[in-house]
Amino acid sequence: MFSTRRLVYLSLLLAMATTLHVLEGLFPIPLPFPGVKLGLANIVTLLVLYLYDLRAAMTVAIARVLLGSLLGGTFFAPAFFLGLTGAVISTLIMALLVKKTTCFSPLGISLCGAVSHNLGQLLMASFLLQNQAIFFYLPILLLGAIPTGLVTGYLLQGLLERLKAAGILAELTRN
Repeated sequence: MFSTRRLVYLSLLLAMATTLHVLEGLFPIPLPFPGVKLGLANIVTLLVLYLYDLRAAMTVAIARVLLGSLLGGTFFAPAFFLGLTGAVISTLIMALLVKKTTCFSPLGISLCGAVSHNLGQLLMASFLLQNQAIFFYLPILLLGAIPTGLVTGYLLQGLLERLKAAGILAELTRN
């Protein structure tokens, strides 16, 4: 059961994630490779994993994709299913790393999240296209996942440090 405080914080984090998701969709990445995006909304999902738990992070990730696709006009389009699959798989992988290991920093966890997001998208694309040849695109997506995962991880690490220094981190995790 969520306390009112926790529900309010999660709602605000969902609003931030949805805003980042929609804004990122408005500005194309100046790369010649389709499907490569920075993934700023994943910063919020990973923050929720650090603050709360898998259930909360999965709720934010799925709701962000649903709301973002409704606002962006891609609900039930292939991009919706690709994004949803990527979000679910990356959230599961990042949760496993956050909760069950101590050897990964936010940068490493974010990098693993970016890679697993791309793998999830390719799994869904393979299912939708009924063709496994789409996996030949994996090296290109991985080349994009490395810098984007590191950037989002670096941004999250800085955010966590600032929240901790300001005393806000303890406030967010308090029920």
